Amino acid sequence: MASSTINTLLLLLHLFSGVAFSASTGMIGVNYGRIADNLPDPTKVVQLLKSNAIDHIKLYDTDSTVLKALSGSNIAVTVALPNQLLSSAAANQAFTDNWVQSNILPYHPSTLIEAIAVGNEVFVDPNNTTDFLVPAMKNVYASLQKNKISINVSSPIALSALATSYPSSSGSFKPDLLEPVIKPMLSFLKKTGSYLMVNAYPFFAYGANTDTISLDYALLRDNNGVKDPKTGITYKTLLEAQLDAVYAAMDALQFNDVKIVVSETGWPSKGDSNEPGAGEDNAAQYNGNLVRRVLTGGGTPLRPNDPLVVYLFALFNEDQKTGPTSERNYGLFFPNEEKVYNVPLSRQALADLPSAAASNGSKSQVPVVEAPAPSSGDVSAANTVGQTWCVANGNVGDEKLQAALDYACGEGGADCRPIQSGATCYNPSTLEAHASYAFNSYYQKQTRVSGSCDFGGAAYVVSQPPRFGSCKFPTGY
Repeated sequence: MASSTINTLLLLLHLFSGVAFSASTGMIGVNYGRIADNLPDPTKVVQLLKSNAIDHIKLYDTDSTVLKALSGSNIAVTVALPNQLLSSAAANQAFTDNWVQSNILPYHPSTLIEAIAVGNEVFVDPNNTTDFLVPAMKNVYASLQKNKISINVSSPIALSALATSYPSSSGSFKPDLLEPVIKPMLSFLKKTGSYLMVNAYPFFAYGANTDTISLDYALLRDNNGVKDPKTGITYKTLLEAQLDAVYAAMDALQFNDVKIVVSETGWPSKGDSNEPGAGEDNAAQYNGNLVRRVLTGGGTPLRPNDPLVVYLFALFNEDQKTGPTSERNYGLFFPNEEKVYNVPLSRQALADLPSAAASNGSKSQVPVVEAPAPSSGDVSAANTVGQTWCVANGNVGDEKLQAALDYACGEGGADCRPIQSGATCYNPSTLEAHASYAFNSYYQKQTRVSGSCDFGGAAYVVSQPPRFGSCKFPTGY
């Protein structure tokens, strides 16, 4: 069989195996931005992606070295036609014919190009390219059809395209965008069977509304939720509330059959003093909780049967990005390929965590909880910046605590020698104190990876150093 035929069959198998929407659980991808001068060669990046079981990425261009490196990798790719080309793409199909000939045909299908993002957040583009968007999308699609290529065509929008986003049921698009671009774009997406790309960042919403939005709600941690007074739905995560606002806006226009892909979302591991919530632990919790939420199935409250498809931003910290410190610190990896923090990025990585299964009987929310320290412990008031510890949740009862303690000290490999009789942390001799020490030992040995402080709901993360008597809890091994 010819290699081109094999590649075509591989592509079809990949596309029709439920990549985006037909699977019972969601999908995680990663944005591969390259605004930096210190990133590894694309061939090394492909190996990094494979070693972390990342099989979907999104680019911001059609760089030939990247697309060549991805050839034969079985990693699905979303490429982009940049904003500065929209006017040319809208004006003449001959332009998009040439663009497809130069940027798609040389690589597809050996490189699995599954979508083209035409522009990016065009409605906030200072060069005012909004009027060109839909004509450009149509011409790109027509050029693909001319070459008998089936690739989704879409465009990422920012949440700023909404006039109203709270409560979610009142979601609506800005009136000045409706007739010129929103309705034509949604009509195009519906006609071609594509989806709307949405860039959604709870980080920004939280930072602008710290007085009304709780950090737990933004980070997908356990919280009381926010009730939509119109529908009665109680949202447990800000991201889902944001997405349902977009769905509500589309429903109001009678486009309730167009799906959404979250083309960007993330949380920075560093920020300036005026960027509330930026930090490594919060970034790890946001992305870790989100991956777990996505990969354990289910959609949003308004679209429960549409599994979430989410592209994290971003693969690397990018040192040449302008703007606040946060802009250069969204990466999952440093340029030297080391992880900025440790979170699972695949179903297998989740399965390898002892707390991968939902402890509260719900697949919709399996949080890593940060809460006040146990009342029975003497918790130091000093806050050690950047450090976190794992402690026992005394509310789950002795039986569950004992089972979790047995696991931590046994199969889990925690260092439980200090809590043995006569050792430094034996006193106070309580189940909660001993379990807290064991859970923290396991958590630190796992390099504080998101999900490693759970033990079926018997533990949670704290950001102040716990102390039971004179026992000091380690911060690493």
